[in-house]
Amino acid sequence: MQIRSPSFRRAILALFAAFFFALPQAAQAQVMLSFHSFNGSYFGGRYPHTFIVLEGSLETTGQKINENYGFSAKSIGPSVLMGPVEHGIFEEEQKYITSTNRHFTVQISDAMYRAVVQEMKVWRDAPGKGYDLDNRNCIHFVGRIAQMVGIKVSYPWELRRKPKEWLNHVSRLNPRLNARQIP
Repeated sequence: MQIRSPSFRRAILALFAAFFFALPQAAQAQVMLSFHSFNGSYFGGRYPHTFIVLEGSLETTGQKINENYGFSAKSIGPSVLMGPVEHGIFEEEQKYITSTNRHFTVQISDAMYRAVVQEMKVWRDAPGKGYDLDNRNCIHFVGRIAQMVGIKVSYPWELRRKPKEWLNHVSRLNPRLNARQIP
């Protein structure tokens, strides 16, 4: 028996659509890029610093992302004050990240995630002594990543060694970020 009634077909389609839309939908995959600063610590031997955090999952593959990158001197000592020194990209432990200042976060595409990781590798793998306390430090690395995702950046001389104040400055340059100023 074959039923060709248009109203019957519409009823079946409506029932199918209701069932399909009632199913739980998978969350939209996304990668979030956050910009952090650390105030420094006299007792912990940590200096003021800024770095990025990438969290979420890739839309194309579902791969989970939980990475962070900061640019710094390979070793801290008086030589840092004298000029360029050997550099590296460093990842922070999760317990350390939770005690830092998260200034603002933006969503990025899978392609932009890959571009950010590639840029990190360029900084990490550059030959020679690439860290300069005043001219190519953690602020400049984070600033480059911010520029890649469309954030306006400038480097006032008086903020070159003040990561928290510098990210507050970047926040003011970009009111669309709705970032609070961190005291």
